[in-house]
Amino acid sequence: MRTRLLFLFSSAALAIALSGCAGTAAAPSQRQLMLVANDEKQSWNDAGVVQLAPQGRDSVQVIDIGTDPLAPRSLGTLALDNTIAGPPTNLAITADERLALVANSLNVVEENGVRRQVPDNRLFVIDLAASPPKLIDTIVVGKQPSGLAINRAGTLALVANRADNSVSVLRIAGQKVTLIDTVAMGESVSHVRFTPDGRRALAAKFPNHKIALLDVVGEKVSYGKVDLAAGLWPYNVDVTPDGRLALTADNGNAGASDGQVDTVSVIDLEAVPPRVIDKVVVGDGPEGLAVSPTGKMAVAVILRGSNSAKNAYFYNRNGSVVALKIDGKKVTRGNEVVVRGLPEGAVFSADGKYLYVGNFIDQDISILRVDGDTLVDTGKSFGLAGHPAAMRGRLTH
Repeated sequence: MRTRLLFLFSSAALAIALSGCAGTAAAPSQRQLMLVANDEKQSWNDAGVVQLAPQGRDSVQVIDIGTDPLAPRSLGTLALDNTIAGPPTNLAITADERLALVANSLNVVEENGVRRQVPDNRLFVIDLAASPPKLIDTIVVGKQPSGLAINRAGTLALVANRADNSVSVLRIAGQKVTLIDTVAMGESVSHVRFTPDGRRALAAKFPNHKIALLDVVGEKVSYGKVDLAAGLWPYNVDVTPDGRLALTADNGNAGASDGQVDTVSVIDLEAVPPRVIDKVVVGDGPEGLAVSPTGKMAVAVILRGSNSAKNAYFYNRNGSVVALKIDGKKVTRGNEVVVRGLPEGAVFSADGKYLYVGNFIDQDISILRVDGDTLVDTGKSFGLAGHPAAMRGRLTH
């Protein structure tokens, strides 16, 4: 009898233990979307000179990086024009992953046997809830639409129009996207980014080395002529999840490497008025820029002369990614990981544990792991349908 009671007690204890384990088991991974725009029109020869191919072979891929972070899965490819000219931020996904916007900056035209690029004015609207994802509308915005942003509520979008010196304001209502206003900026702007609360936006005045502050009240966006002095040629701008800091990728040479070190500017958004409080040296030609959803790290993607003339003293076969540790309002340079040729866009996983970097020349994505304050190369990559000019994940902040 005693033996039987011990057996029953042990069995019950085992069942309780197993049920406890089941209750604390890690939740299964969930789908997380990433958009990759591939430009098949532009390349560089050994002398670093741009080569233009005919229009019509570009694409936009929708990729799931959440289900298996080390083995991304393509969910669909759309034949849509796109360009590498500009920061790798000319596309965005709403926080609910139901809608995406993609801007096309430049088209290639041929006259008397000579190809050249001319500004476009189209913004593509993609239904991500469809299977496979599909184009549902095309909106006319300003000339040479470049970096763009969607607010966290998914109700408003901003597009930086480089050739028009303006920012387009678009209302998002479900799947309906409507141009409702245009804000004159007085100078060319390459990218624009909402703050997490949606009450402000920052626009990169690329040729004049400034960051403009925009006020957002409901659907009204206004520019009060307040500019901040960033580093040379600020191409890209991002904001921390708590809205306290903004970071800019100061390219240094009008969108190209030149062998000299460049910076990431740190902007204190809580100061009155907001101001640049630091500059962090990162390397030659930062272009891609992303802040982790954790708010503890950012990355600057460094060109390192990887599309420059092969005889240039600053030429490197591969670009790199530099980690930036964020501690309150202090940003410090971390380690650097070499990726592949001409890295452009960078996307963090929603939990901040992985980083995906698009390598334009090699037509693939490098997968890095975040280990505390350090980036680690997993040695894994994901091949693409073309040359990745831009990448964005779903909006997390």
